[in-house]
Amino acid sequence: MDIEKRNKVWAFVITGILILISLLYYKSNPYYMYLVTYIWFGVAYGMMLQYGRFCFASASRDLFAAGVPRMAVGILIALVFFSLIQAGLAATNMSTFHPAPFGIQTLISGVIFGVGMVLAGGCASGSLYKIGEGNGTSILSILGISFGQAVFVDLGGVFNKLLPQSWVDSALSKRIPHEKLTSWFDYYLVGYVWNKPTVLLSKTKFIASNFEGASKYFVGNALLNAIIPAVLVMIIIYVVYIRKGFLKKREREGGSRGLGADLSGIWSMITASKRTSLMGVLIGITAGIHIYAMKGMQLRFGVRNFGQLLTRMGHTEDVSIWGTVFDPGYWYITSQEAQFGAWVLEKFGWNMRDNVFFGVNNGLPEPWRNPALWMSVGIIFGAMIMALLNREFKFKMPKGELIVWGLLGGTLMGLGSRPALGCNIGAFFIRVAGGDPGGWLFGAGMVTGAFVGVKFFNWWTERKMAKEMEDFDIEL
Repeated sequence: MDIEKRNKVWAFVITGILILISLLYYKSNPYYMYLVTYIWFGVAYGMMLQYGRFCFASASRDLFAAGVPRMAVGILIALVFFSLIQAGLAATNMSTFHPAPFGIQTLISGVIFGVGMVLAGGCASGSLYKIGEGNGTSILSILGISFGQAVFVDLGGVFNKLLPQSWVDSALSKRIPHEKLTSWFDYYLVGYVWNKPTVLLSKTKFIASNFEGASKYFVGNALLNAIIPAVLVMIIIYVVYIRKGFLKKREREGGSRGLGADLSGIWSMITASKRTSLMGVLIGITAGIHIYAMKGMQLRFGVRNFGQLLTRMGHTEDVSIWGTVFDPGYWYITSQEAQFGAWVLEKFGWNMRDNVFFGVNNGLPEPWRNPALWMSVGIIFGAMIMALLNREFKFKMPKGELIVWGLLGGTLMGLGSRPALGCNIGAFFIRVAGGDPGGWLFGAGMVTGAFVGVKFFNWWTERKMAKEMEDFDIEL
């Protein structure tokens, strides 16, 4: 059997296994259709990410190291389409989106995350789809994200002595069981982050008083918070990286300068990779449909969180003291990986439920009953299916420096995502499209961190090459 036929067989086998898993869940209990919905949206994301080569780390590296804007533009296109769908869902009360606390912590976290994703060679979503391609370094990256977060949110002891007293006092004044306030992250989250305001442009005084009905969502959340900024960023990318070369080429071909020429240049930049741009459109649309589907599931079963369904099925040990599990209701990554890391650590005797992150907010369900974790698994399998069909699957064992970069980069992404309550998807892509300006704070930090990461890698590569050349020096 040749490689192409073998790959197709494996793609069909994986698809069949996922269908079988879905049927078994449904047969076990119809409530699990809620979880199955996450699986198949994960598969869809994985296929599109792999086909479009969508990765925020790649976008930053290509832009800063090579001046190639293809990936960055594709991400911005996805953002524009997703914001329009988000606005429509909000206008019809079918959105599951909620803004996050707005503050400087989001910017700082973005910087840490940005450095980490460049070192690891993939962002949170990119690392998942690259696992589906057989990338061993990405496996290490996800392990770094998983265990880095789990340990990070449960550290107490000497770290608690470094906390500002205002955080401690504020946390103790909240209606949170004090026995769950054990780590520094608990006091940071409850005593600092929860005191920060949430901002949604459609609910600001200016927008709410000047626009009514659906228009406030399309003007505030989509146009002002997502579309105009995304277009401005594309224009900046064009001016800095594309314009000079495009106009020179246009003049050689007998064309003229002017606004028309620049508009042609921007359009040429957008369509430079139809594959990436098309996937940007589809990802934006799919992310919107995902929100609609999860809202429909919540209405169908009369719940707001999958933890309520787990409780009905008798799995009370899976949920938090509030009866919840991590169930974002849309595309999200990193929190479910933290749950996986914590689940493993618990098997080795580490109590991971004596904190706010797991014990109060997100619960710690068994992996096979974790809807968001199944979405991440779906991304891996979706990417694997697409990679097999495109003859792009090949397992690559990490060696030497790649082992260090994968683990270190993944850990930094984990450390950066927790204080910001999200990653390149949850803290940037989803928030910006949903009308939360805090998403741009994380995005600015992420780009800054990525720039630092690219510069570091350039320095490291030049240093390594210089050292290797020294080894070839021959004394005459």
